[in-house]
Amino acid sequence: MSIIKVEKLSKTFKVKLKEKGLKGSLKSIFKPRYKTINAVKNISFEVEKGEIIAFIGPNGAGKSTTIKMLTGILYPNSGNIKVLDIDPKTERKKLAYQIGTVFGQKEQLWTHLTPYDNFKFFGAIYDIPESRVEKKIEEFKELFELEEFINTPVRNLSLGQRIRCEIVASLIHEPKVLFLDEPTIGLDPVVKENIRTLIKIMNKEYKTTIFLTSHDIGDIEKLCKRVIIINNGKIVLDDSMENLKYHYLNKKIVEAKMKEKVNLDDEDGITILKDKGYNLKIEVDITKKSVSDAIKLLNPDNIIDINISNTPLEDIISNIYKEEKK
Repeated sequence: MSIIKVEKLSKTFKVKLKEKGLKGSLKSIFKPRYKTINAVKNISFEVEKGEIIAFIGPNGAGKSTTIKMLTGILYPNSGNIKVLDIDPKTERKKLAYQIGTVFGQKEQLWTHLTPYDNFKFFGAIYDIPESRVEKKIEEFKELFELEEFINTPVRNLSLGQRIRCEIVASLIHEPKVLFLDEPTIGLDPVVKENIRTLIKIMNKEYKTTIFLTSHDIGDIEKLCKRVIIINNGKIVLDDSMENLKYHYLNKKIVEAKMKEKVNLDDEDGITILKDKGYNLKIEVDITKKSVSDAIKLLNPDNIIDINISNTPLEDIISNIYKEEKK
């Protein structure tokens, strides 16, 4: 059953152009010139009930514009949207009672209030009986481990604690779909893992459909079974996480600081990206060589410091986009 259905969706913006200096400012007032930006270009996709789907792309790709149209904040220029069989354009208020949103970079909580008071406030906004709100708060307090700071003003909470409370606030009215925009941005690895666990719980315990955007490969790998990649307003890939990992996430970046110089050449599965004598950066194709094999070539006793990371998401998207254009 499709819980989100998007058909041939497009959105354009008209932006005023301004030339430099006072003369340019005056000219833009009396003889304005405009530029049309095609933010979203004829995209179509569906999301099934209970899915955790990643909707990703570089900055300016059209992610936020799409989410704003799905939630009724922006109206499309053309195309059709149905979220829970509701048209966001004509029934935004009705839809608001059925969905939740969490934006990692924007606060929805009142910072001078405690999380408890915020939860009560959101319950009142959604016309939920007080007894039901109290029951939900008790349930979430235990599930999300909020006991320690539920009565502390939000402005005094750590970023990880605040994000936890943001998620709870978005769940008070029991939404069927939750839109998460960069929920782990700026968090340390331990807190990130905690937030990911909470997202899994929401999906499993409450059958909440999760629509996730993130620049963090870890979020996508650990949470999502399906990925939609958008770039320049167009969908360039809609595939399973398993296929994406096999074709595009099979490379690791190893950066090492050495005690002594190492003479290393490209070989099957290993590509040297940077060689500055005592500092090496190599790419390891883990379908051909393991990271352990690469480290052995460097000689572990000769390594002062080492960092192992995934290929940056922007590079992956760029490679996919180039392939699509061929």
